[in-house]
Amino acid sequence: MSPRSASVNEELRRRSRERLLQATVELVAERGYEATTLADIADRAGSARGLVSYYFPGKRQLLQSAVHRLMHRTLQAALEREPATDDGRELLARAIDAILGLTDDCPVLMRTHMAGILQAEGFVQCPEQQRLAGLLRKTVERYGSPDPDSDYPLLRALLMGAVFAVLMPGAPMPLPRLRAELFQRYGLDWGLGVPPGGCPPGGTSQDMILQWPERSK
Repeated sequence: MSPRSASVNEELRRRSRERLLQATVELVAERGYEATTLADIADRAGSARGLVSYYFPGKRQLLQSAVHRLMHRTLQAALEREPATDDGRELLARAIDAILGLTDDCPVLMRTHMAGILQAEGFVQCPEQQRLAGLLRKTVERYGSPDPDSDYPLLRALLMGAVFAVLMPGAPMPLPRLRAELFQRYGLDWGLGVPPGGCPPGGTSQDMILQWPERSK
């Protein structure tokens, strides 16, 4: 039997890494972070235990990469869903709704992810995070930002703040209210994206939203 080519080996490594990332989000969502071991993740992924350490320096870094992958895939699906559009305002609305929606759907996973970012290890600059950042930055560009280098980090910070607010133990903010604030900040019509109800909550009227400066598409 002839040895596998470099491209085949690379594809096998990619698939192995993907299985580990998928197993991580599944198990942490089911059991929580502390109750999930690296051995559990390897078993769920059908991989050898040593492969986890080969790809990732630790469980915290593995979780960050796994959640960044999930966020990237969720964001990409939202931006590309039908009906397809080149409207930058609609795309930004979809991006905001994708992140807020993921927070609402996967609270345990997202709370654990946010808590991990505040640990000593900090923010992991992994390939999954870079793909997520690139897609979010491109959305800011298509929205019409004159300065994506400044506006992308601001959007990221605002989204992270909204996620924290939704997940705050004992004092969560309602997701529709946070959505309304973000939409008002960017001058987005409430009906764009995937609105959670028929009208803006908390007294934020459509007229108030439309008063914000017009941005190019």
